[in-house]
Amino acid sequence: MNHSERRNRSRGPGPERHRGAVTLRREAIPVSTADQRLLDSRSRGDWKTKDAWRALRILSEFVEGFDTLADLPPAVSVFGSARSKPDSPECVLAEELGAALAAAGYAVITGGGPGVMEAANRGATEAGGLSVGLGIELPFEQGINDWVDMAIDFRYFFARKTMFVKYAQAFVVLPGGFGTLDELFEALTLVQTGKVTRFPVVLMGTAYWSGLLDWLRDTLAADGKIGLADLELIIVTDDVNAAVRHIIEADAALAAEQEALQETAIAQAEAAQQSAAGRRDSR
Repeated sequence: MNHSERRNRSRGPGPERHRGAVTLRREAIPVSTADQRLLDSRSRGDWKTKDAWRALRILSEFVEGFDTLADLPPAVSVFGSARSKPDSPECVLAEELGAALAAAGYAVITGGGPGVMEAANRGATEAGGLSVGLGIELPFEQGINDWVDMAIDFRYFFARKTMFVKYAQAFVVLPGGFGTLDELFEALTLVQTGKVTRFPVVLMGTAYWSGLLDWLRDTLAADGKIGLADLELIIVTDDVNAAVRHIIEADAALAAEQEALQETAIAQAEAAQQSAAGRRDSR
């Protein structure tokens, strides 16, 4: 084998990472991610030379996300493990869920990766719905699965998380690891503290989540760290139809509540106008 052949063989396909419009391969892939570099306290002296540019890059991710997803129909964010096998119970459930959500008129938003995410995207796409994937730069590149119709790759977790919440009418959480738990508890915190308009959080996989729910009830609630009403923010089911029905009903209830508030505001404004007109007539 000559030198040219050895060189070509050593530079085969190799790993690949996507950064927006940029594709990096082999030695061009950095050893750290954008999030790691941003959050590394040891490099805070970089603020004057690098972090100002990072701020612009962060802003560009928000602009790209808002612009791309602004015309999205009503959507549901679905979370779950990237490590789940295609024939696992949670992937089968996720595919059924994606199809049912699409049939109900919802777009499906996932992290765009393999496992449960791919299954939910596949179910939505095959049922004729819109399938969205919000990818993230990771040390181990996952890539966007083939069932995603609309994909955005993010450098920063917090920009990506904003898109999951801002464009969703509900969260459905299937079995997963740290990333799934992170999304679950962030959603519950945002709803509990009123930082987002109330929307349902559905856990699917009763056997998987039973230990966590026992701990929330018997430890956190029993010790007063959360209220019993906080546990009502979650529903747990293995029934896809029940999950979708709950989302539809919650969506309708919220719409009716907002319509009632709007009617009340209009009535109050009209009453104020009539009162002002009466005062003017009495002069």
